[in-house]
This record gives sequence, C-alpha cells and structure tokens, in this order.
Amino acid sequence: MTSPINKAGAEISHLEHHEQDTTIKHVQNVALADATEKQKPSLLTRRMFMLYGCLLVATFNSCINGYDGSVMGSINSYPQYRQYFGFDPKKGSPGTGIVYAIYTIGNLVGSFAAGPATDYRGRRVGMFIGALIIIVGTCVQASCHNLGGFMAGRFILGFGVAISASAGPAYVSEMAHPSFRGVMTGVYNTFWFIGGIPGTFVPYGTSVIAGSNSWRIPIWLQMVFSGIVLALCLFLPETPRWLMANDRHEDAIAVMAKYHGEGDRNSPIVQLEYREMLEDISMTGSDKRWWDYRELFNSKEVRYRSLLVIAMGFFGQWSGNGPVSYYYPQMLAGAGISSNHTQLLLQGLQNVISFIGAVTGALFTDKWGRRPQLLVSVACIITIFILITTLNATNIALDTATGDQTAKNPQQAKAEIAIIFIFGFVFAAGFTPLQALYPVECLRYESRAKGMGMYNFWVNIAGFYNTFVTGIAFTGAGWKYYFLFIFWDLLEFGFIYWFFVETKNRTLEELTEIFQAPKPVARSLKKTEVVIHGDEGVTEIVDKEITA
Repeated sequence: MTSPINKAGAEISHLEHHEQDTTIKHVQNVALADATEKQKPSLLTRRMFMLYGCLLVATFNSCINGYDGSVMGSINSYPQYRQYFGFDPKKGSPGTGIVYAIYTIGNLVGSFAAGPATDYRGRRVGMFIGALIIIVGTCVQASCHNLGGFMAGRFILGFGVAISASAGPAYVSEMAHPSFRGVMTGVYNTFWFIGGIPGTFVPYGTSVIAGSNSWRIPIWLQMVFSGIVLALCLFLPETPRWLMANDRHEDAIAVMAKYHGEGDRNSPIVQLEYREMLEDISMTGSDKRWWDYRELFNSKEVRYRSLLVIAMGFFGQWSGNGPVSYYYPQMLAGAGISSNHTQLLLQGLQNVISFIGAVTGALFTDKWGRRPQLLVSVACIITIFILITTLNATNIALDTATGDQTAKNPQQAKAEIAIIFIFGFVFAAGFTPLQALYPVECLRYESRAKGMGMYNFWVNIAGFYNTFVTGIAFTGAGWKYYFLFIFWDLLEFGFIYWFFVETKNRTLEELTEIFQAPKPVARSLKKTEVVIHGDEGVTEIVDKEITA
C-alpha cells in the first residue's frame, strides 16, 4: 500500500510519470532525501569551495593535536633532548613520564573550560581562544631552559588543545552541508595525520642537529597550525545553529543560503534546515549557562547520548592502538634495524599508512554507515591481535645476560612489523574519522560544546591509562597482556552492536527522533521506501519501513 504524502504529511497529487524518470529508493530521512533530490547539490560549485575553505580552517585544529602527539614521541628518543634535561639516555624514567602526564593534566583541566569557551561567543571565538593558549604554551615550552619551564609549557599547551578539540569539531559538524555531513566532518579527524606526518618527519630531519636546537625547532613549529587558526578563524561565518540559539534567525538563514543553498534562501535544503532548527534548538538551553552541565544527564534521551559519547572516547583509546606496538623496538632490533634515524623514518611511514586509512574511512562513511564501519574495524582488530599475540608468544625471549627481551626470529619480527602497519590502516579507517564525527552527531546542540569537553576529558583519562599502565602491565604479564585487549575488543564489538545508533544520512536535528524512540538502535536502522520522480523529489512514500 502506498500513500502520496510528504514529510509534513500533506497530500500531493499523483501525476502521470514516465517510468524512466521514476526511481525507488530506501532512505533514512525522507525530508532530507526530498530536499536533496529537488536541489541536487553539487560538490564542485564556487560556494561549495567557499564552504571547504571555512571547514579547512577549523580542521587545522585537528593538526595541532596530531603534530604534538607525533613530535613528542619522536624527540623523546633524541639523545640531545634526554641529555639536556638529564633523563636516562635509553630507558624511560619518572621524568619522561611526567612530561607526558603534565600535557594530559592540562588537557583534563582544559576540558572543563572547553564548553563555556565554545558556547559563550560562538565556535569561532572558542577556536581563537584555544589557538591563542596553544601559541603561549608553545613559546614557553620551546624557549625554556629547565624542566620546570618545559612542563609549564606542556600544561598550557594541553589546556589550549582541549578547547580547540571541542570548538573545531563543533564548528565543522554545524557548518557542514547536510547532504555531505558525514564526509565533511569525518575528514576533520583525518587531519590528525596532516599534523602527525610532519610531526615525525621534521624530527627525522632535525635529529642530526647538535645541541638543543634539534628538539627546539620541531617544538617551535607547533605554532604553524595554531597560527593559521588564530589568524583566520574570526573571519569565518558563525555556525547557523549558534546563531539560531542566540535568536539571530536572519543571520542564520543568510549563512545557510550562502553555503548550503547556492545563495538562495528559499532552496529546499535551507528551508528544511531552518524548520528543523526552529523546532529543535532552544534559546534558553544550558549553552547559555557556563556552569550548567545538567543537559548531559537530566533525561533518559540525553543520558543515552552521553553514554555513546563516553563509550566512543574509551573505544578510540583502548582498542589496542597503543599496546599493539609495545614490542615494536624489539621487532626492529630483531629485524636488524637499530638506527634511531631509520626508526624515526618507519614511524613517519606508519603515519602515512594510517592517514591513507583514515581518508578512506572518511570518504566512505556515508556509504558504509557508522555501525558497520566500527564493527568491521573491531572484528579485524581482534584478528590482528590474535596474530600479534601468537607472534610474540613464539618470538619474544629473555636475554639472560642483559635481562632485556629480544626477538629470536628475524622473519617473524619483520612479519610483526608488517602487521603493525596493517593495524594502523585498519584502525584509522574504522575509528579515526568517527572519533570526532560520531560524538558531535550524538550530542544535542545545547550540550554539544560541553559534551565535546566531556568527551575530551574521558579520552584523556583513557590515554592516561595507556601512558602509565601499559608499560607496567607488559613488564609483569609480558605478551600475555594482549589477551586483555582481545577480550576488551570482543566487549566493544558487542556494545557497538547492541547500543550504537546509526546516524548516517540524517540531519543533526532529526537524530533527536532516534534518541527519543523506545528502541533507538532499531529506530535508527529503519529505512523508508520512497518514489522519486525527476526534479520533483519524493512524490510517494511506500507505506512500510525496512530494517537496514
């Protein structure tokens, strides 16, 4: 049975259609499908390229984090750096651990400032504040003459990154064209590697410089990405959702018309967005009160949203992306690779492979869907961990003369190095695009900035565990510690399957309907069969829903 109704339920006349002009599709969101078919947005117009420019500036916030994560891992192996601060030249020490910890502590503290900074004067100002603090932290860190100054810079840097990591994804998701939001927002986190790749290759080049400039130069370059954001972010348009929430409807429509409607304020997509924002966004929400975090927990709907955000934070850190390479130094030595210069080169190549995986995941996320993307990735990760565990169990031996663990078989060592590269691709394809995309999709507008601050807080809690517990656990349990991650990833797979909702091909506002449903996962997997005729959009809705 079919009924000729559109999204609003209004009757539309049956017209005589030529069979070749008519298509039948299964869609998640009838209203968005109708508006998209009527407007037929193109990715190659002048105004779309203007939108790309706006999103690119915000996406540089992701580069900041990627550069720091890679550059510190690289310079930590420098003899020049270790000698300057009096660290053990080869082994980890409490001092090197504190350098990493102080950045995480700054990030944790900054997470509480991220929401208010991003809500108060808009997403642009949030990015500006974050970038400014990062530049201050970089100057302190790069110009220091003692460990205390270096750690102070690390704390300030971490504080600023927390604000940038909340404001950047919020801006991108809210400005992205609704027909292409998955790809546009998914690309955000892939830029971690745009920062991470120079974060490994710059130290690779400066490692041969004598003295402290070998590590100061890479740290000074931390200002490049934050400097771009600082210089350009205030010239960007504010997001239409922030404008709507602050009772600036005409400004919001103007922004949407320019970037989503090819200059036409009456375009179907602009009108759809405006109607949905008008219905869904409150002008008296908790985003107006810097201290109010209740809208993250004060109803069943938002508690479910927050649960998925926190779960994504832990899953992105605890899927094994750190421990998988714990025995990497032993594998390199077993394969005859002992030069620090060569090891830095391989580290850089790992980032390149991971970047390719991340871009692949971002480009196909709207085709695959968020749930299949994560589920397939986790299933592959479990398989890889079983292989890694087997290789380490049969190849790691204790050198009784030195007390160090070594690899016995060079061929097995090379195989494990290759598998670690494969792991990087698989993890990046599955998780990297969704680490920024999925949390912002799960959060309502009123709690999006504070929710991203909460997400960043738990990401750092999980990262703190990786930094300080992993080494201790491997020292005590050896390769058997990998069994924990096999079981954890099995738990992840089950949790994602039973609790994660599908968010692809829906507007941010329409997701409210999903989370308010008695069974959100089942509701998110429903599709509607529609009849689309030429430029008229959806002309009929088949009276049944199909589970994806």
